[in-house]
Amino acid sequence: MSIIEQAAARIAQLKKVGVDIGLTEAPEQVLAPPPVPQSQPDPAAARAPASDPVVDEAPSASVAALPDPDVSSRRVELDLKRLDEMRIVTPRSPRSQIAEEFRMIKRPILANARGKGASPVENGNLIMVTSSVPGEGKSFNSINLAMSIAMELDNTVLLVDADVARPSVLNLLGLPPAKGLMDVLLDKTVTLSDVLLRTNIEKLTLLPAGMPHKNATELLASRSMKNLLVEIAHRYPDRIIVFDSPPLMVTTEAPVLAQSMGQLVLVVEAGRTTQTMVKQALAKVASCPVKMLVLNKARYARSDGYYGYYGYGYGYSGAVRGDAGEKAA
Repeated sequence: MSIIEQAAARIAQLKKVGVDIGLTEAPEQVLAPPPVPQSQPDPAAARAPASDPVVDEAPSASVAALPDPDVSSRRVELDLKRLDEMRIVTPRSPRSQIAEEFRMIKRPILANARGKGASPVENGNLIMVTSSVPGEGKSFNSINLAMSIAMELDNTVLLVDADVARPSVLNLLGLPPAKGLMDVLLDKTVTLSDVLLRTNIEKLTLLPAGMPHKNATELLASRSMKNLLVEIAHRYPDRIIVFDSPPLMVTTEAPVLAQSMGQLVLVVEAGRTTQTMVKQALAKVASCPVKMLVLNKARYARSDGYYGYYGYGYGYSGAVRGDAGEKAA
């Protein structure tokens, strides 16, 4: 069998198993060498090995690496000065009061995510931030927690707006609405890389809520959602995923989402949220392995004699205990 016949047979085998070798013409037209007079032997044929090395290299050249959704996603610019004025953690003010408070809040969260807590936490890098009722500051805390984690040397962070009924993350960050989580779950042609937003904060990526949908609860409980969580949780070993979730007492989406989370942060508004509300909210997410409380909007004495507004208490909870629970009453 001549070298051309060997090549044609090899190509036919590759096409049969689905390997794209990138040929647009018949193999005889592409691979045929210049014509050789019949009276002269073809020196290339005499030297050809048993298998054609050029064709054998085709499969490895055609196997592409999996696309990196972060690299191929769209990039957006955050107005860091505006965020700084809103008391959101930014690289512009790494030693501010708010930055120090979120440093304390994130430490046990990161320890659990890295497997260095008191005990191993399954899906420890999936962190859900929620509240009992609307208006307690969960989105403010979600953004600040994500921003603070993005300033870590050893971690990247994905901030997911999972409050699909009332998304607010993009608005707070000064960005227009965009496709996101719901679009990926609803439309098989929409990929994660289509909706992820890279930011000018190097280690922070955003996943918007996307279009609202009447069956949001069912979508969040679907196999597609579970597969998506596996993808975003395990694609990068250093990634922390923060979910800004709906309030627990007024929607059914949050308890459903909590079933897949490793850690839950419940934001409690000082002077407003009662112990009863906190207990009822925590009862809805009993299956989540780690539950923590953040006391939001607490007043604290400043050095100049005035009172500030955003103080943060911190505590763990299986039920409600610790300072955060007591101050919420």
